[in-house]
Amino acid sequence: MATFLHRLGLGAVRHRLAVLGVWVLVLLGAGVGAATLSGSTVNTFEIPGQESTTALRLIDERFGGGATGSSAQVVLQAPDGEQITSPDNAVALAQVVAELQQLDGVAAATDPLDPQAPTVSPDQRAAYSTVTYAERAPEITDAQREELLAVLDDARAAGLEAEVTGEASQAVSEVGGAAEAIGVVAALVVLAVTYGSLVAAGMNLLTALVGVATGVLGITVLTGFVDLQSTTPILAVMLGLAVGIDYALFIVTRFRHELLDGRDVPAAVAVAVGTAGSAVLTAGLTVVIALAGLSVAGIPFLTEMGLAAAGTVVVAVLVALTLVPAALGLIGTRALPRRARRAPAQRGGQHVAVTGPDGGGRGFFGGWARTVTRHRWPSLLAAAVALTVVALPVFSLRTTLNQLPAEDSTQARAAELLSERFGAGVTGPLLVLVDGTGAYERAQEVQAEVAELPGVALATPAQPNAEGTAALVTAIPTTGPDDEATRELVADIRSRLAADPDDGTRAYVTGSTAVSVDVSQTLDEALPVYLVLVVGLALVLLVLVFRSLLVPLVGVLGFLLTIGSALGATVAVFQWGWLADLVNSEATGPLLSLAPIIVVGILFGLAMDYQVFLVSRMHEAHAHGADPVAAVRTGFRQAAPVVVAAAAIMFAVFAGFVPEGDATIKPIAFALAIGILADAVVVRMVLVPAALALLGRSAWWLPRWLRWLPSLDVEGTALERRVERAEDARV
Repeated sequence: MATFLHRLGLGAVRHRLAVLGVWVLVLLGAGVGAATLSGSTVNTFEIPGQESTTALRLIDERFGGGATGSSAQVVLQAPDGEQITSPDNAVALAQVVAELQQLDGVAAATDPLDPQAPTVSPDQRAAYSTVTYAERAPEITDAQREELLAVLDDARAAGLEAEVTGEASQAVSEVGGAAEAIGVVAALVVLAVTYGSLVAAGMNLLTALVGVATGVLGITVLTGFVDLQSTTPILAVMLGLAVGIDYALFIVTRFRHELLDGRDVPAAVAVAVGTAGSAVLTAGLTVVIALAGLSVAGIPFLTEMGLAAAGTVVVAVLVALTLVPAALGLIGTRALPRRARRAPAQRGGQHVAVTGPDGGGRGFFGGWARTVTRHRWPSLLAAAVALTVVALPVFSLRTTLNQLPAEDSTQARAAELLSERFGAGVTGPLLVLVDGTGAYERAQEVQAEVAELPGVALATPAQPNAEGTAALVTAIPTTGPDDEATRELVADIRSRLAADPDDGTRAYVTGSTAVSVDVSQTLDEALPVYLVLVVGLALVLLVLVFRSLLVPLVGVLGFLLTIGSALGATVAVFQWGWLADLVNSEATGPLLSLAPIIVVGILFGLAMDYQVFLVSRMHEAHAHGADPVAAVRTGFRQAAPVVVAAAAIMFAVFAGFVPEGDATIKPIAFALAIGILADAVVVRMVLVPAALALLGRSAWWLPRWLRWLPSLDVEGTALERRVERAEDARV
């Protein structure tokens, strides 16, 4: 593989203009495809085959599209001391309903004062109208939402308090904005400091942006053929930027080292791609497998998100192995700082820090390595205890699909009014669908049964369809959609209905709250299975790379601490509200159900990247005869600066999505940023070197019965020796 990559890098630098032209054409083709073939993203999370999803499909069939559109609830409250049903307020309310019914895209708007189906609060202070759009929420335009908000302004002018909530009132997440810009600027600063060259930093960033743009445009094309979640492009941008910049960093850093060793530009590029490129390919493959492994959950929308993000990573790897070497061929020695370019005679070996007999060397990282490996037990225990303490809140983790709106938004004020006047459960009603012959009669019995259950505030009379083959009963819980009591109520209703005798009909429990319960439960059950899968993959991969059992074990235990600390900190901030102002958290509550499993998948790939880049240098030093502790110090001194720079870039990109990012993606970005910080600074910089120094020679032990396993030369050591022999022969 290293030989193939060496040839690929040499070909890319020799035919650099052709390579650049191909990537320009690819980018233009993706842009044209996105402009002509794209569709809209969705915000619905459904799992085929689950009771709630099956019921939604049946409602759509039996009631003529009841599950395909989107809706909003317009809440109207009378001034203090007045009732919404008073003559003047009733006239104003009727005018608001008439305006709502005339809005562009609105299929229907209910009248709260309709005697057949009134929606007035018990104290007569408030009422709400359900506005149903013919299209799904992503297809509702900004202009249509503006018209809806304008109706609220008219209601307020008439003296009523007016707010709106519901999926139809919320804009769909968009790619682009301040969050991405913050991450890009921060990454450019880190690159400029790392390289000491704005040319190299700009080239690194530009190639990463080409990869991200190509990947995201490809995802945009896919939206015309499959229903992708609205968060998928944002996730792809976030991950694509991080890995794209980092993968280029590893290759550019090695290229600079080869230039300092006296090689010419083409030879330096070829060796960099053949050596560092091997590690990039291994790291990228790890991330891709982790993301594609999300399919083990058996949830289509999660599989699509994982595959789309994996596709972006594949593009980032291809960019690093082809476009980056071509760009390096163009900038040549300008990738070096000016001082290094002015003193060509003194280049050889300057990039290798002076190493003492103990393997430490001078400088910050050499001193760090000596300190950690000298005080092994205190360092190991301090790192493990610190991460464990941060991880403790993870045991209080709660998940949901119902994302809380910003505290000062009209959606939050509407939800507060609904809860105050109608009860907490009105914002998350449960729908009970009775399907089959005699559905209406059976639904009447179901309504009586459900109304008697603890936790049910109200069960509305059964509403049959035109053919009488189905009927709907709406149950209003006494608790909110995300309360544990509401989840238990869903289970109680299903258990109660399942115990009824079979009379030719079947009852289903659905609605947004029931869908959230079903999806969250499925994801919670899939998370341990997925965690076992990625941990097993990590063990196998690291055993092949390092031909050791204890090194992979240390790496996997460190990964588990990384995951725990990332999710624990996220629970403390976004669920408990600790330091919420610091991250500009708009609301606190359960995390998005997708967040834990996505965070595990992404952090697994990135943590294994750092483990491979760091420990492979230690393994190489040990293979060349250094004693175990000296090998740890030597490898750490050589690899730690690059790992720290890569982690700083990752952290900057992820953290850039937190202060002003999308509310759905913000907790995921925060968890990834904290996870990168914990993994790079605590696990790889403290825990791993301390543990390996403590294990000594046994760290590199491999049982005899496993010595048949192939050796993965991810650093391209064999290639490096072959190139050196060829150069010596020419001399």
